[in-house]
Amino acid sequence: MIQAVFTAVLWAMSAVSAGRSTRLLGAGTANLSRLALATGLLALWAHLFGQGLTGVGLPWLFLSGIVGFGFGDLALYGAYYRLGPRLGVLLCLCLAAPLGAFMEWAWLGTGLTLYQILWSTTILAGVFAALAPDRRVTMGPRTWAVGIALGAVAAFGQGGGAVLTRKAFNVAGQAGQHIDGGTAAYQRILGGLLLTAVVLLIHRWRQLRVERIPPSERGRDTRDTTVAADRPWSRAWPWVIANALCGPALGVAFYQWALSVAPTGIVLAIVATTPLAVIPFTMFLDGERPTARSLVGGAVAVLGAAALAYK
Repeated sequence: MIQAVFTAVLWAMSAVSAGRSTRLLGAGTANLSRLALATGLLALWAHLFGQGLTGVGLPWLFLSGIVGFGFGDLALYGAYYRLGPRLGVLLCLCLAAPLGAFMEWAWLGTGLTLYQILWSTTILAGVFAALAPDRRVTMGPRTWAVGIALGAVAAFGQGGGAVLTRKAFNVAGQAGQHIDGGTAAYQRILGGLLLTAVVLLIHRWRQLRVERIPPSERGRDTRDTTVAADRPWSRAWPWVIANALCGPALGVAFYQWALSVAPTGIVLAIVATTPLAVIPFTMFLDGERPTARSLVGGAVAVLGAAALAYK
């Protein structure tokens, strides 16, 4: 399961880069930019060395991108806004593993052994122990409820997208076709790019309508204050490139590769260590220091991942 381990590390680097680019460009612009760049890079691979837009698995991979990249990521950004990135990632990745495993069992009939269930649970317990929020932090009950709901939707998107990818590989295998990880990532990202672009265009259109209304007639200012007014691309472009390469390009390619050889529940359990892999990068870039609980939880999660990887 070395592919899933590489996915976790690459996605951790993507998360750090996403945080920097989002602060400079705003969430919508940063997200669409990284998807567009990654789509171009994956298109070069798929059309020059892979299968391009061919294969019986294409419809399933495109739908997987809509569910995972599209609805899943949109909900995850909403959870970030209300609960913060740490709890948002915790909810998404830890819930995605059991949800994905259950959906794959119910739909595709892929079961897990007791050994796999044990170590998958160990990984999730370690991630929760390392990243559980401080109980002293207070927030309104409505904010908490909406954030939890969005985190659950994000987890469903992550798990559902993974199961749809597994379905694509199964369909291709039955037809005697092979899909490499880069091609699968390309066919999948197209669905996410389309939905993200549509949502961003609708958001921009609504902004323009609000701006035409005289300020005295507006009930409140609905402009997107997360987008930097000066659009500092000179500082943001390195982070956008890093985010695109480590996330939807190489990261998702390794993710698709992992799903082609292992059950959804196993892959998602290992990928759930992504928030832990973020720790050394934030230590280096932002000077953050992990707590003892984070280190112990991380050690438990890594132990579980190692046991799954080398069984």
